[in-house]
Formats: sequence, structure tokens, C-alpha cells
Amino acid sequence: MQPMYMAMSPGQVKLLPSMFQQRFNLNRTYIMSLSSANLLQNYYLEAGLQSFRQKPEGIHWGWEAPTCQLRGHFLGHWLSAAAHLYAATGDAEAKAKADFIVSELGRCQDANGGEWAGPIPEKYLDWIAAGKPVWAPQYTLHKTLMGLYDMYALAGNQQALEILINWARWFHRWTGQFSREQLDDILDVETGGMLEVWANLYGVTGSPEHLELLNRYDRPRLFEPLLAGKDVLTNMHANTTIPEILGAARAWEVTGDERWRAIVEAYWHAAVSERGYFATGGQTCGEIWTPPHELAARLGDKNQEHCTVYNMMLLADWLLRYTGDLAYADYWERNLYNGILAQQNAATGMITYFLPLEAGAAKKWGTPTDDFWCCHGTLVQAHTLHTSAVYYQDSEGLLVSQYIPTELAWEQDGVPIRITQTFDPQHGATRRPGAQVVQITIACAKPAEWTLKLRLPWWLDGAPTILVNGEPVALDAGARVAELRRTWGDDRIELVLPKRLSSYALDDAPDTVAFMDGPVVLAGLCDDERTLVGDKDDPRTLLTPDNEREWGSWQSGYRTQHQQRNIRFLPLYEVTDQRYTVYFPIQPAG
Repeated sequence: MQPMYMAMSPGQVKLLPSMFQQRFNLNRTYIMSLSSANLLQNYYLEAGLQSFRQKPEGIHWGWEAPTCQLRGHFLGHWLSAAAHLYAATGDAEAKAKADFIVSELGRCQDANGGEWAGPIPEKYLDWIAAGKPVWAPQYTLHKTLMGLYDMYALAGNQQALEILINWARWFHRWTGQFSREQLDDILDVETGGMLEVWANLYGVTGSPEHLELLNRYDRPRLFEPLLAGKDVLTNMHANTTIPEILGAARAWEVTGDERWRAIVEAYWHAAVSERGYFATGGQTCGEIWTPPHELAARLGDKNQEHCTVYNMMLLADWLLRYTGDLAYADYWERNLYNGILAQQNAATGMITYFLPLEAGAAKKWGTPTDDFWCCHGTLVQAHTLHTSAVYYQDSEGLLVSQYIPTELAWEQDGVPIRITQTFDPQHGATRRPGAQVVQITIACAKPAEWTLKLRLPWWLDGAPTILVNGEPVALDAGARVAELRRTWGDDRIELVLPKRLSSYALDDAPDTVAFMDGPVVLAGLCDDERTLVGDKDDPRTLLTPDNEREWGSWQSGYRTQHQQRNIRFLPLYEVTDQRYTVYFPIQPAG
């Protein structure tokens, strides 16, 4: 299926110096710090290639402990992250380490009889079929299967595909013994992205056996009510279902069956359009979907599981590419700043499983080797993908979807083109600038006519300004995208995106608001709930810039004004160990 917007190949886009490059590099350092032996520990144990009587020093623990039923899930995330590192940057060290790990998985598969290559025993799946309690074995196995696929698709590792095909034979034989009703019972236990794995594999091999696996991992008990417009998500475990919908998206791509695409669109409608979300863009409380537009009672210490943020961003990217609707790019941006960045510790690179939104909240950070929560895995993947949603190609030219300092190597009608995107620091301003200024340079090997599209984000405060080589460009009022068609050569564009403080109310508590600076949620540094006095629809009556300049850089803090006790605000993604509050009840002045 041909999307409206084609994503760039990972190696076409390079990060330039910025916060995004810093977070990428921090993540890469952590990924490469983990030893291959520890990453493989549970696979060696299951294959009988290693044993120990006492806990070895430095072994991975937490959810990776040999005593945990979810053991081994992290290696799959790690392989996917390493494959993306290599694809994006040509990182030879990451590829060599990942290639070695794949070869060791092949050794484990041989020791297990030539098919099974998992870190847990096959009988865990039989326990599901028998109705015995066991913690999400298919979720665990999916991570390794997907890591193998990514190593093949992104890093060109042929052995990874061979291991995957051999392992698929086991799953085809095992699932073949069950009726549809029995399979439905089995798939009611968290399956992760197994459907997506088999769709990916079928897309490579075209094998009837792999198509049969794809169809066996259909989820009629979830998908059919969604198609019927029923709310089956309220109080349902969210991240159980999102990977299944990503699987439906991939199944549509490889089969062309329109039912699969209808499932994806019905899910987004039920999970986002008809449900709403927090100011951060995230959802969930205690890992479950909240009731539609009823968020006030769900502010707590377990909001916004990182896995859900990551997977919903993948889904938004897919829908953007196939529908062309830039609202999905707005959603992606909101979750990038207030989820992916806010849930990574900017100093240590570690993850906070949840992003608490209760008053006086604190982020609980994981450790490098003692936790390995599910969100630990999506962390290492998420920060390899900062270039993935910046640029897209369509039939007319190029869309700039996200504003992240980057360099793109691209071709239009055979003409090599280099595009650079940076932020203007606006050093000449006397006060903190009220706009984001993006500078884009275009260098074509020879003159070429095509259309450059610039997303105009939802948070704009008034009309943007666009200058091409110093000349202003007229824009239609209220446009969501600026379309610039011309013959390009060596050109310079300045895009001024006015922004302001805004308030984002809870749907069911309209006098309780979060404050946003453009797409960025602000956190008040306080350890309790505070009622603020002012105009909730005009945050400038409540907040004023604070500590706005440090040497040559503009700072991003605010503080309250005209309150009984004033407090400071920082972007939520800058908060590490401070207590903070996001939502504030507002009382009108007087």
C-alpha cells in the first residue's frame, strides 16, 4: 500500500547539535554500556549454555532476573535500538555488538533443537492454553522476535531472519492445535506485537505459513467491538492493545485487506478522538485507559505509562503517513516533549515508568541494571528515533513535519538536495523571545522545481511569518500547512512561529488547568496542590518569565505573580528530582 507521505530512510537524516542530539547520545552511551553476556543471560540459561549456583556480581536484575517470568524481554528492545542506531548513523560498533548477539541467539536456538530461541520455556505458552497464571510470555517473546526482524530489515543481518523463520515454525505448529475459540482465549493474555511480527515476516517471505500465522493472531474479541463503535477500552490495560493495533496496521500493508485499516482507524477514534488526553498528550492511569473525557479523578502517581506514549506515537506516525492529516503530527510533537523527553532523566539517561500527574508528584527513576521495566525497553528505542518523523516525501516534494535541528540528504527527480534545519537563538532580543524561529537552508545540485510544505502547529499564537531569501511569503489565514512551490537552488528560509503561554483544562474540571509554553507543559515546583488566583484563559495574569537569561542562552522558567505564595515553573522535561504539580485549580481574581 502506498502512503500519502513516505518516511525517509533512517540514514538520510542526521541530528545537529541540540537537546535532541544530547538525549540521543546519552541513550547511545547507555545502550553500549550493557555487556553482551548480561543481555544474553536468560537465553544462555534456557538453552543450557550457562548455569550458576549463586547470583553473579553485576547480573541484570529486576524484570531481567532469572526468577522473573518476563525475563529476556529487554534484549529484544536492545536489538531494535541497536539496529536503529546503525541504520541512522552507520554506528559500526553498535552493529558489531548486535551481530554478535544475534549469532549467540543462533547458538541458543541450535542448543534448543533448531527452533526455539527464547529466554523462557515453551511450557509457559502451554500454561496459558491450560488457563494457568503466567506473566505475558507472548509479550516477552515478541520483543526478541521483533528485535531479530529489525536486525534483518535495518542492519542487513541475514542470520537474524533465519532464526526468525526457524522460530516461526514452532509457533505455526503450536497454534495449529487450537480452535478459533481456544486461540481467542490464549490471545486474551497479553500478546504484545505478535501480530506485527508475523505480518512483517509474511511481508518478507510471502509464505502461506506466515500468512496463516498472521490470521491466527487476529483478535476478534477486541477488533470486532471496535469496528462496531463500542467503547471496549475504558479500564482496559492500554499497552496490551496498542501493539495489537500496530499489528493490524502492518497487516493491512502486507495483505491489502481493508478490515485491518478500519480496525486501526476505529481504535484511534476510541482511544484518542472520543477519549481525550492530558495536557501532556498521554493517557492512562495505572496502565489502563480512562473513561472518555473523565480525567480529573485519574490524576495520580501512575499516569502516562511510557510504553503507551511510545506506541501511540508510532501509531500517530502511521496514520499521518496514510491519511496526510497533520493533527497526527501535532499529537506526535506533544508526546515527544511531554512524554519521551519528560520521562528520560536528562543527567543519567534513565527512565521513569510513569509520569505522575498528581499534586506534589515525583518521578521515580529506574537504574541501569536493577529494574528493566517494560518502559526501560521502550526508552532505549524511543531515543534512537528522533529523526524518524521530521521529514516526509510526497508526490509534490517534501513535508517538514517536526522542528528538530537536523540535516537531510534527499533527492527530487534525481537531483541531490541537502536541507539543514536549525533554531535561531535570537541573541539580539532584549527579553525572552515570544516565538520559535526556524532557519532552513536548501542546497540543490542544480535548480529543481518542487513543493516545500511546512507544518504550522496547533499552538501558534497568531499568524506565522515566512521569509524566503529575505522576501515575505503570503499565507492563507488559518492554514495548517504552508506550501511553497518554486524552483529551488541555494535558498534560505526563515520561519517565525509565534507562541505564548496557554492553559489546557481537564475536560471534566474546566477550572483546573495545566500551563503550556507552545507545545511544552510547564510544571510548578511545589509539593502540594495550590489554588491560583487569576484568569484561567489568560495565563499571563498568573505567570511571568523567571531567570530568563543565563550567559548567552535564554532560559525557559516562569514564576507565579500576585499569589499568596509564589512558586517557580519549569518545562516538565527539565524536572528531575524536584517535587512538582502540573494541574492547578484556578479561582477568578476578586
